[in-house]
Amino acid sequence: MAVDRLLPRVFAHRCGGALAPENTLTGLSIAARLGVRAVEFDVMLSADGTPWLIHDQTLERTTDGSGPVCAASDRLLGRLDAGVRHHPAFAGEPLPTLESAARLCRRLGLLANVEIKPAAGLEVLTGRVVAQQARDLWAGAASGLLLSSFSGEALAAARAAAPELAVGCLYQQVPDDWLVRCRDLAVFSLHCDAELVDDEVIDAARCAGISVLCYTVNHRECASSLFRRGVAAVFSDRIDRVTG
Repeated sequence: MAVDRLLPRVFAHRCGGALAPENTLTGLSIAARLGVRAVEFDVMLSADGTPWLIHDQTLERTTDGSGPVCAASDRLLGRLDAGVRHHPAFAGEPLPTLESAARLCRRLGLLANVEIKPAAGLEVLTGRVVAQQARDLWAGAASGLLLSSFSGEALAAARAAAPELAVGCLYQQVPDDWLVRCRDLAVFSLHCDAELVDDEVIDAARCAGISVLCYTVNHRECASSLFRRGVAAVFSDRIDRVTG
């Protein structure tokens, strides 16, 4: 696997957590200024097949646009304001492409967990395109990249398209057959809800050489408890509270 076994312990959730508009370049910059060395962000395809950073399948919650992301052209997405919904102080923040996020992550020295977020029916295409572009964008620096997804189809497509990249299975409630699924995909990591993961899963993953990463952890005491239990890293919206 390309990702170093010594993971940073804290990932900024959706780029900068609660401190910036989610999935934005400003979020990446804020995370880096606070000393965070790893970030997570969501990627979905436009109607033109380009990967853009956005969490929802629709535009309304985080931008001044409307409608499905997968039906929006690159031209339309490039005109959207991805900051004003968070706070007027961030008005004018652009919606970033995977390419622009990759460039900034590499410049800032941030490890990136790219979560593949396919629209319904586009699981295989999204997994393949994101993996291929990520492989090219992080060429020569694959140790700074980790792909993950809730979609088994998307993750399998990503693995097939770029088998050299590290991948992580992402669950809320870890299924009974999680270890079989993880082994089938030769995963680097298991990502799961911090409130639902149990010690049996953590211990079994460690024995299998699989790193356990938990979301979303916003208090230092909770993070410390998870680390004592054997969790490798946490995703946080409050990187100002969890780090330092």
